[in-house]
Amino acid sequence: MHGDAVTADGRTAELAAALTAVRSRIARTCNRVGRDPAEVTVIAVTKTWPAADVRRLASLGIVDVGESRDQEAAVKAAACGELRLRWHFVGRLQRNKCRSLLRYVAAVHSVDRPELATALDAAAVAAGRRVEVTIQVSLDPGWWSGRPVDPGRGGAAPQTAVSLADAVAGCAGLRLAGVMAVAPRGSDPDVAFGRLAEIAAGVRQRHPAATWLSAGMSGDFEAAVAHGATHVRIGAAVLGGRAALG
Repeated sequence: MHGDAVTADGRTAELAAALTAVRSRIARTCNRVGRDPAEVTVIAVTKTWPAADVRRLASLGIVDVGESRDQEAAVKAAACGELRLRWHFVGRLQRNKCRSLLRYVAAVHSVDRPELATALDAAAVAAGRRVEVTIQVSLDPGWWSGRPVDPGRGGAAPQTAVSLADAVAGCAGLRLAGVMAVAPRGSDPDVAFGRLAEIAAGVRQRHPAATWLSAGMSGDFEAAVAHGATHVRIGAAVLGGRAALG
C-alpha cells in the first residue's frame, strides 16, 4: 500500500476519477480535431507505484501498463501474472536487458539503434516470441536548427527513422508497430509532435502496417493526440506524483 495510507477503496476511487479526467481530455481533443477517441490507447505508466495499483487499474479496465525499468517491471508483471495485461517497456533499453524483458513484455517502445533491434530480435527468437516494437525518434530542435542536440532523452536522428524502421521490419522476432518520441524539455509540444507526425508518415510510406504513434505523457498528451497519437503514456495524471516502492 502506498505510504499515504489511503484505503484500497479510496485509492481505487482516486484512480478512477483520474482516469475519467484523462479520458475526458482525450475525448475533447479528439472532438476538436475530428478523431475517434477509441483510436487512442491509454498506457498507464506505473513506475515507482506498487503492484497493488496495477491491480486497481486493471479492475478499472486498464489493459495496457507501461514501465521503464526492467528490475521493477519484472517483479510487478510476475505479481500480476494472472491478469490479462499488456506490458509496454517505455524506458531506455540496454542490450543486456533484452532477454529478461522477453519474459513478460508485449511491446517495446524505445528501440533507437540497429544494434538494439538485433539484440532484442535474438532474445525474441530464442524465446519463441514476436514482440511489437516502435522505433524511438529524437525530436530535439537541434536536428532542425543546427544547434547541439541533447542526448538525454534518447532517440534516433530523424533522418535515420526510415532506415531504422527497415532494420526492425527485417527482424523475425519483431513486428514494426510504429514510431515513438518524447517531447524535448522546454520545447513547444505542438511543434514537436507536428514534426513527429511527419516522420511517422514517412515511415508508413515504406511500412503501411506501422500505424502506432506512441507520443504524449501527462504534461503534453493533448498536443500528441491532436497530431495523431494512438498510444499515450500517462503516469502522474493517473497515479499522482512518484511514489517510493517498498
